[in-house]
Amino acid sequence: MVTSLLEQERIETTEAKAKEIRGFTDRMITLGKEGTLPARRRALGFLRSKAVVSKLFDDVAARFKDRPGGYTRIIKTRRRIGDAAEMVAIELVTRQDTTAQKKSAASQAQSSPAAESTSS
Repeated sequence: MVTSLLEQERIETTEAKAKEIRGFTDRMITLGKEGTLPARRRALGFLRSKAVVSKLFDDVAARFKDRPGGYTRIIKTRRRIGDAAEMVAIELVTRQDTTAQKKSAASQAQSSPAAESTSS
């Protein structure tokens, strides 16, 4: 599940499973921030996907380089119909797609006042 979380950056699961994988995910991101070859090998031994380890060390660790901890957030979503288990979404605090959306929204906000002032 940690591999899926680092690959997708947001997954939906039960609350108990999310609380359990939160610590493992934080440890993997800490290894990514370390950036050494032994840290990469330890992460590869746990995650077992070269693509995810590469993403962890290149992309995810760079986003969290100034953050001392707390890389994931748990958001309660619903109750599962079959057994009424509490479902939650666990996600990385700074996700790649939300960062891209904020940048595009900021660029649109900067360009729209300029367009209004020239048309007036």
